[in-house]
Amino acid sequence: MDNPAEKPNPDSKAPKEAPELILRPAQLGDLEAVEEILAQAFDEEYSGRSVDIRRQVRRLRQWYGPLKTLSLFPNRFQHMFTVHVAELEGKIQGVIQVSPFNHSRSTWRVDHIAVVPSARRQGIGSKLLRHCMEHFREARTWILEVNIHNKGAMALYRHNGFQPLAQITYWSIRPEILAALSQHEPMLPNLVPVTNRDAYAIYQLDTGSMPATVRQVYDRDVSDFRTSPLDWLLDQAKCVISQTERVEMCVYEPERKTAIGYFNLKLDRTGQQPHVAKLTVHPAYTWLYPELMAKMARLTQAYPPQALALTSTDYQPEREEFLLKLGARDVERTLLMSRSVWHKVREARSPWYSEYLALVLQKLPVKQPVPERFEGLAEGCLEHPFHSLHPTGLDSHSVRPESSLGQARDPQSEAPPPPG
Repeated sequence: MDNPAEKPNPDSKAPKEAPELILRPAQLGDLEAVEEILAQAFDEEYSGRSVDIRRQVRRLRQWYGPLKTLSLFPNRFQHMFTVHVAELEGKIQGVIQVSPFNHSRSTWRVDHIAVVPSARRQGIGSKLLRHCMEHFREARTWILEVNIHNKGAMALYRHNGFQPLAQITYWSIRPEILAALSQHEPMLPNLVPVTNRDAYAIYQLDTGSMPATVRQVYDRDVSDFRTSPLDWLLDQAKCVISQTERVEMCVYEPERKTAIGYFNLKLDRTGQQPHVAKLTVHPAYTWLYPELMAKMARLTQAYPPQALALTSTDYQPEREEFLLKLGARDVERTLLMSRSVWHKVREARSPWYSEYLALVLQKLPVKQPVPERFEGLAEGCLEHPFHSLHPTGLDSHSVRPESSLGQARDPQSEAPPPPG
């Protein structure tokens, strides 16, 4: 007698559920993994800019408690460490850091996004981007920068709706060039330190120095150029911790009562990091470039000799031409990309949609329908009691019949016949 067949175990044939990818804000215990992922992704890219990404993350880890406190109320440093991670089976697989770009928080910036090499090409980068766009609903526009040689990252951003906006070039001026520039006496009689009273003038200069497309994406207003007492105090504390000093000055034109040039210079006291300058010049006053550069070069001479880092955009050809003649070295070229939250993201058709469509259309004929003529349509329209149509396109009440053209209307002929 044959042995009865063993009953199959339903648990043995049940497919294993795929592990769920968890997207959440970063915690203190995640910072070590965050540092390692960002260092792997950006160490080589940031080396040309003399930016130490590991040092920045370690400093954030050191001041995690105060930064977490500052994130509880509105201030300039509220989103200094807004980091979200992608966690799979207890391991961090991806990191994204974002921050508001303007005071109204209508435009946000993707500062960093990185995925571990073993988890790439699995859609984790796209999920992190969409997670932030859904989480920070106050943002109407998102911007980011990507190296022009990083084709994989550019493909990721284009797939998620980002479009090129401008090209940015990072420049480095050697200390020898700065020493030579400092010998020139700048002719700037109306160069004054910047205060909150100059906020509107600098706002006008900022909007006038960029094209309308960039201005619309940046969406800045006067409040972006004002500093509250709390922000000033926090900025001073940051300078003390990082051992830097900030100098902010503008060139004022008294006739038009507006600013025509501006620079924000961050000077490093340690000699380990380059000095960083933000320079804005009105397109009609490009002769200010050598004068403002000479002024900044003079300010750097009181500190350890270091290179000066600054940027230019492709809509500022005069600045790039001046920097090339000066002997500056282009360190890196990046592409500025933007995306509106109203952009339609490409969606994959779900299998449920195909099944439902087949169920609806199953009773319809399979053959291609042949167009046929609708009989009696014109007669039905002409017999309409309220608005009958005439073949000429006019109302039949406003057109006389051909038999009555040129003849006077006889009221007796239109009277009904007498009863028989």
